[in-house]
Amino acid sequence: KPNYHAHIVFDWMNHDTGKSRKLNDEDMAAMQTLASDILMMERGQSKNVTGKEHLERNDFIIEKQKAELQRIEAIKRHKEQQVNLAEQELRQVKSEIRTDKLKSVATDAATVIASGVGSLFGSGKMKKLEQSNDELRQEIAKRDKGIDDLKAQMQRMQEQHGKQIRNLQGIHNQELEAKDKEISRLNTLFEKAFKWFPMLREMLRMEKLCAAIGFTKEMIESLLTKKEAIRCNGRIYSEEHRRKFDIKNDIFKVEKNPTDDSKLILTINKQSIDEWFKEQWNKLRQSLRQSAEEPRKNRGFKL
Repeated sequence: KPNYHAHIVFDWMNHDTGKSRKLNDEDMAAMQTLASDILMMERGQSKNVTGKEHLERNDFIIEKQKAELQRIEAIKRHKEQQVNLAEQELRQVKSEIRTDKLKSVATDAATVIASGVGSLFGSGKMKKLEQSNDELRQEIAKRDKGIDDLKAQMQRMQEQHGKQIRNLQGIHNQELEAKDKEISRLNTLFEKAFKWFPMLREMLRMEKLCAAIGFTKEMIESLLTKKEAIRCNGRIYSEEHRRKFDIKNDIFKVEKNPTDDSKLILTINKQSIDEWFKEQWNKLRQSLRQSAEEPRKNRGFKL
């Protein structure tokens, strides 16, 4: 059963204050649940429940195509097995028919001989032999009809299988076309949003950076929506250096780039986070180098 998704655009503007409102993940989840209830559609499970990352659109389509093709292949293999069994049965029936026909020829010859003998001796076995021959002919006729019926059934199975595959491909193509149209519509809306709100793209980039560093949703909300500075202790992660660095009572804030007003930067103690990570990395390397040189200085000479 196709799983269609409904996309609903919500008003982000507070008309009393004139400010835009940031929708967090809980708000979006609640609105998706409300939309699914209204439209009577099945609500998707959160990745926090399933433990799986949501697929991108192309990955989702590819996975669905793979699953559909695997199902079609399974049906095809099952039909091929039925056809193979039917062909084996057909060959066996033909072999039995050839044997029966040979027996019938021998019986006919014996009948001619027995007819002459019976005319001489008046034997009552001639009627039994003729009855046996009639029964044999009826059995052969039944088997011929069974073979014809089996061939017709095989033909119907192949036609039905081909029709099912064509129908599935048609439904799949319609779903892809509908999704492409919806994605195109959403891309158009995003482009308009980026044009109407020039800093939206930068806000999204800052949100991704803060999440990668290790900030919680509440911390990101304070930095981006409330535009507040936050004081932190613990460890933060650098994707560039692939390691965590210790922080203690350090102040973070999202500010405009001093060299480009259309860009945002994340600062730590008024310093760009990129520069701060670079300094911490150099300090770490220097510390490791000194630790490696200490044993060499203390070795001395042995007599």
